[in-house]
Amino acid sequence: MSLSVERLAGLGFVFALHAAALWGLWQHRLIPTPAEAVTLFVNFITPPVPEKKVVLKPPPPKPTPIEKPQLRPQPQQIVAATPVVVPTDYVAPPPPPLPVVEATPVPPAPPAPPKPAGPIMLGGELSVACPERTPPRYPHHSRRMGEEGAVVLRVELDEQGNISAARVSASSGFARLDEAALGAVRTWRCIPPTHHGRPVRAIAVQPFNFVLQGS
Repeated sequence: MSLSVERLAGLGFVFALHAAALWGLWQHRLIPTPAEAVTLFVNFITPPVPEKKVVLKPPPPKPTPIEKPQLRPQPQQIVAATPVVVPTDYVAPPPPPLPVVEATPVPPAPPAPPKPAGPIMLGGELSVACPERTPPRYPHHSRRMGEEGAVVLRVELDEQGNISAARVSASSGFARLDEAALGAVRTWRCIPPTHHGRPVRAIAVQPFNFVLQGS
């Protein structure tokens, strides 16, 4: 029973405080009375339209005046006036024309003589035209056997004076003596034969005599 009384007393105190607060606010005009309450209206103000910026275009460029080509003055030709010859002045006569000398035609060079188709035949022995010649060596076995005889060789020279071919034209009767003659003549170096001033091939003969001393 005591608790309910205390509650009621507290609630009454709270109501009393609220009533005192409201009375104070009305006294100071902080809260309008119901008669003074006015409905507030809110008007939306249209924002101002932004001004359009006017872009000024630059004026078009002025056309460049076309310069007319200036005519250059043509150079004047200066003509030298021929001096007037006074009758008293001496005028040398023109020189006489040079005599026309006709050129003597040069006769054409005679054609070169044709080169012989084959080797030419040399007169005399081949050794006359060969400064570098070595005599054949007498075979040792032929000495012991007493072999003697004369060999005739047929030798062919080229344009450089070298021995290009050699063969036995007349045998000595002994093969060893014939081979000794052929081996010696192949080492010879001769003067190149010529025909009308031109080197040619040639054929010559060369004899060799194999004789034993004291026989």
